[in-house]
Amino acid sequence: MATALKIAKPLPVLSGEWAGGDSGFVSHASITSPINRKLEPLGPHFLAHARRKRHSRTFSEDDRIQAEQTVKNVEDDDANEIEEPEDPMLTSRDPKDWKNQDHYAVLGLSRFRWRATDEQIKKAHRKKVLKHHPDKKAASSSGEQQDDSFFKCIQKAMEILSDNTKRRQYDSVDENAEVDQPSKKAKGSFYKLWSPVMAAEGRFSKKQPVPRLGDDKSSKEHVEAFYNFFYNFDSWRTFEYLDEDVPDDNENRDQKRYVERKNKAARAKRKSEDIARLRKVVDDCLGLDPRIKIFKDQERAQRNAKKNAREAEEKKAAEEAAKKAEEEAKRKAEEEEASKAAKVDSKKAKEAAKKAVKVNRRALKAAVKDNNYFAEGGAASAAVVDNVLSDVELIQGKVDPDELAELVKKLSVSSGAEAVKAVYVEKADELVAKGVVAKADFKALISA
Repeated sequence: MATALKIAKPLPVLSGEWAGGDSGFVSHASITSPINRKLEPLGPHFLAHARRKRHSRTFSEDDRIQAEQTVKNVEDDDANEIEEPEDPMLTSRDPKDWKNQDHYAVLGLSRFRWRATDEQIKKAHRKKVLKHHPDKKAASSSGEQQDDSFFKCIQKAMEILSDNTKRRQYDSVDENAEVDQPSKKAKGSFYKLWSPVMAAEGRFSKKQPVPRLGDDKSSKEHVEAFYNFFYNFDSWRTFEYLDEDVPDDNENRDQKRYVERKNKAARAKRKSEDIARLRKVVDDCLGLDPRIKIFKDQERAQRNAKKNAREAEEKKAAEEAAKKAEEEAKRKAEEEEASKAAKVDSKKAKEAAKKAVKVNRRALKAAVKDNNYFAEGGAASAAVVDNVLSDVELIQGKVDPDELAELVKKLSVSSGAEAVKAVYVEKADELVAKGVVAKADFKALISA
């Protein structure tokens, strides 16, 4: 428990201008009584004081020992990390040639480069400073002159990489971060060979995230989006890091303007060359991408399928049209054949009818001839023959073939002149009754 500390010190003397009996002084309240409080020593300064007292150290000794302990703690923290070996050529670099130095290699971040986080950069810088700080070398040396060139390189690397603008300018021209594209004859998986290349190119894109190359299972939409992204690549890459130093003096302004114009033209040229280079890289990647051939084959198969379907439909329609035309031609041929047959049959029928009419007419004439033209008592005279034949011809001309055939049929079953004549007389009376023939037209069959 803390104990109260009494300080024997007199109160300051009051100024001579102040007098206790000043009439202008007014006391509004009395002074409160003192309060005893327990105070505990806290804070880093008290701990440092206690540490020095306990170990009987001076300020400089304690600071040196604490710095060594800090280095040990940092080394213990980084014991599990893989430390990059320091190249003797790198540690002996001239700090004035800082533009050509590899800042990531100086801090031991070669394996991370543009992927290194701010925390990794700070940690790497602290580790390098603790290892190469001139004070530490001076404390561990035997009085020899120590070279602090590499420490200046470390500080310059930290200056570049800790500033976002300067770091971006350096990353734009960091050749060690570039991934060489594989040759066309390179063996291995296309996706494993080209994915690091396109990922390295994608770090310069203003649009993030950058689409990945994908694999053989990627969809056509993903592949098209990937190549469209890189063919329309919007790069933030600048080349200011390679600019020629502009004079700082104000006396030679023309030279300053000349250098600025020269740097601007050089940056524009490098930007144009970089765009052309990236376009060639994307063209090479596209030309070797096995998925493009697969997609083209699929599109060709789809087009061929549509074409084949269309041709099949056209062929089917043509076959149906040909079949229909053939059926129509066959039908017309059959109709023509039927028409021809009908005409032949009609002709034959007409000829047969004509022949039958001729036969029936001869039969009618033969019937009267065989019955002596219905004359009694000897041969018929010429006048009787003419009158009877005239009446027979009149009947023949007024009846149709069917009636003529019916008349012949009746005559065939009639025997004797009287019976045959009766058949003729009956037909003549029928024609007269129908009004087809006048009674007076008959000369022999019907009496006047």
